[in-house]
Amino acid sequence: MIGIIPKMLSDLEHQHHGLSEITVVDSMHVRKQMLYEKCDAAIILPGGYGTMDEVFEMLTWNQLSIHDKKIFFMNSGGFYDHLIAHIKMMEAENFLYGNPEEKMTILKEPEELLAYL
Repeated sequence: MIGIIPKMLSDLEHQHHGLSEITVVDSMHVRKQMLYEKCDAAIILPGGYGTMDEVFEMLTWNQLSIHDKKIFFMNSGGFYDHLIAHIKMMEAENFLYGNPEEKMTILKEPEELLAYL
């Protein structure tokens, strides 16, 4: 597993020391670009503003066919229920291109991810 963290956060946030590789980059923009280049899929865990920023950029790039990475929401405990409902509302109001459910997979338990590996 590979970690990519911007220099500004490397002293502020917890880092996983069991990774096979960790790269410190100059900015969040460089981090996101490297994440997209290196990943095969995105597994979205519960998180805050940074997670939402990355989620919506990935969904947008996927919708615009900039990439076609699989996007998995780990919705344990219903954490993303409101966000998923909002995305469905955006679709119903014709703000999205196509069906968002084709671009993302909602999982309730981590074990469900094994079926997609």
